[in-house]
Amino acid sequence: MKILKGDKVRVISGANRGKEGTVLKTFPKNDTLIVEGVNTIKKHTKPSQANPDGGILEFEAPIHASNVMLLDGKETTRIGYKEITETVKKEKVTRKVRFAKKSGEVLD
Repeated sequence: MKILKGDKVRVISGANRGKEGTVLKTFPKNDTLIVEGVNTIKKHTKPSQANPDGGILEFEAPIHASNVMLLDGKETTRIGYKEITETVKKEKVTRKVRFAKKSGEVLD
């Protein structure tokens, strides 16, 4: 999965289309993620020791990663990978980084 925790994303399809938020948590096995303020649902709960009053809880539900795109400034962009060679302590080190395909900026 190319989208990571902390990335700013925009929803591109579904009921929440056009909403923007920060990724709070990712679930790579299911290709889903939780985005702040997007796909909020209400869950009715019975009274318990943790919540003695019970009631209606509102929280964000997971959304599939294919329904969001990374925000690079104000526009959405796809993500690519490339290798960068750096010199650290007179030693060449190659590392793989993410970059925005529209602007070419390195994201990591």
